[in-house]
Formats: sequence, C-alpha cells, structure tokens
Amino acid sequence: MPQTVKPVVISDLSGYRFKNGGPVCCVEKAFSLIVSGADVLDALVAGVNIPELDPEETGIGYGGLPNADGVVQLDSCCMHGPTRRAGAVAAIEGIRTPSLVAKAVLEQTDHHLLCGKGAQDFARNLGFPIEVDLNTAKSRGLWLEWKRRVDAQHYLDPARKDRAGYEIALQMMWEGLIPEGSFWGTISCHGIGPNGAMAGMTSTSGTAWKIPGRAGDSPVIGAGVYVDNGVGSAGSTGRGEANLYALTSFFIVECMRRGMHPKDAGLEGLRRIKANTVESRLLNSRGEPAFNIRFFVLNARGQYAGLSMYASGETAFAVCTENGAEMQPLEPLLPGSPGD
Repeated sequence: MPQTVKPVVISDLSGYRFKNGGPVCCVEKAFSLIVSGADVLDALVAGVNIPELDPEETGIGYGGLPNADGVVQLDSCCMHGPTRRAGAVAAIEGIRTPSLVAKAVLEQTDHHLLCGKGAQDFARNLGFPIEVDLNTAKSRGLWLEWKRRVDAQHYLDPARKDRAGYEIALQMMWEGLIPEGSFWGTISCHGIGPNGAMAGMTSTSGTAWKIPGRAGDSPVIGAGVYVDNGVGSAGSTGRGEANLYALTSFFIVECMRRGMHPKDAGLEGLRRIKANTVESRLLNSRGEPAFNIRFFVLNARGQYAGLSMYASGETAFAVCTENGAEMQPLEPLLPGSPGD
C-alpha cells in the first residue's frame, strides 16, 4: 500500500494525562513507535501499558477500582487491521497489563476471548507474573469508602440494595472522589501508520464496584473496539452495557463504510444508544440517558473525531500527530450533564 496516510494516534484523556512517572504519555509513545516503523498494534499496546501501570489511574490496570468484593478484575481487547485478527480477555485477575494478555490471545491462540481463571491460567503458562492483589492504597481506600456508605447486608430487598449501591457510587463520582473517567474507567486507543495499517484496543477495570465476574463492552469485539483496515476504527469509554446492546463501535465503522466522516458516524452511534435507552431507571428527569458514553473514531484516511453523549464531564480527548500530543474537544450529542 502506498505511503499516503499521515500517522495519527487518538485515545480518551487517560492516554494524555497519565505517564507513570515517565516523560511521555500513551499517545506519544504509540505515535513515536509507529513512525519508527513498529507494527501499529505493538505500538498501541506499548502506549496503553503506560496508564495500565500508573497507580494514579484508577480506571485501568494496576490500581483500577475493584468489584463489589474488593477484587480488581480487568478486561482488554485488541484488533489488528492488516491481519483481521483480534484477541481479548475478560475478568482477569492478578495481571497489571491485560492488554499484553489480549495481544497474546490474538497471536498465540485460535480464539478471540478468554475469561476469568482460564485467562489467568493462559497468562501464567506464558510466563506472566500473577499478583495476589492489584489494589493500591488509593483504590482500596475508595472501595472501603463505598462499603461504608452502603452495607449490602442491611438491604434485604435486592432491587433496593442494587439501586442504593449504584446511586452511592454515582454520588461519590459527583462529589469528585472518583473521576468520571475512572468510574467507568477505560482507555480506548486507535492508530494508523504511514502505510495505512490500522489497529485499535481497549483496557479497563470496568465499572466501579461491579458485580464480580461482570464483563462490559471493552473485551467484546464490535462493542469496545472494532477495526476494519480499509474503513476505520472505533472504540468507547463510559457505560458499557449501553454500548453492548447496540454493538456501537461496529455500527460506527459501518457508517464510515457508507461514506460518513468519523464525526458524523460517531454522532449517529450516540443517537442509536439514545434511542435504545428506554428503561426509566436509565433516564434522567428530561427523559434522556442518565449516563455518559464517549467514542473515539478514526478512518482509513487518517481523519478522526471524539464524541460524547453529553457536554459535561470529560470534555476532551487525546491526539498525537507529527505536531505532538494535544487535547482536542469532544463533540457532544446533548447539552448539559446526565444528572440534569
């Protein structure tokens, strides 16, 4: 393929904010490797490893916010455009960099998704070190604060218990104890090289205080990430269940296949989610979705966009080009915030 595409890497804000004590962020690392000739997926994984290993990032990898039992369970998915291959892990424990295990699933198995203990055993067989606990003092402290606010043993009505736990978790987010990006914490990273090779990937600790064993959209092909090398790549952060119902990343890529610009395709995906949100518990006082979700979209020409359901919360995404890493504004579908 002729070298006619300007390389670019995009991600959510965690790909810009967190450097794990080093000099570069995720999108910078990935971009530098791409322009140096590295495979695009290898470059993205190396970039994503930075926030995965950063203990200050409580939505991804080491120190990610745990499940309701206080256990950190991680999900990751990657897709390699040129080879049409994918790999993913869900609810894996004890490994700080699930992105590397997802890549190993892609490279060394005939499968796309390994889960739970099976995923951990696979990683152990390949020599990955397994840790007993991936909590940091910060993530454990936030979980203990949540437990103090909602003692599940005192809620005999399951519906009331579940609702109370969710509302308290949201309250902690609105109070600023948990950043929005960490409550539904995920990194979604996508890149294209000068030869047009594309890849995309996600890594996450999932929704804070989730039911143990829950897998969201991140490890699911077509939801958390989808790549078609001749068309584009898309992925998300935010409420995974909303994305799973519509397989929105796949839908967005299909919109680009029909000629839509990444911005228009991403907004169309958000409209699909909005139309699918009909349960009263998921609607705010205006009858709009009571949650945020964001998409990061890149096409085969190197055009890109970042979209969000609402104008509030995280309002920017990360981009790295030949001009360096920067934040650019997300395009919202709706004004205000989910809580309005």
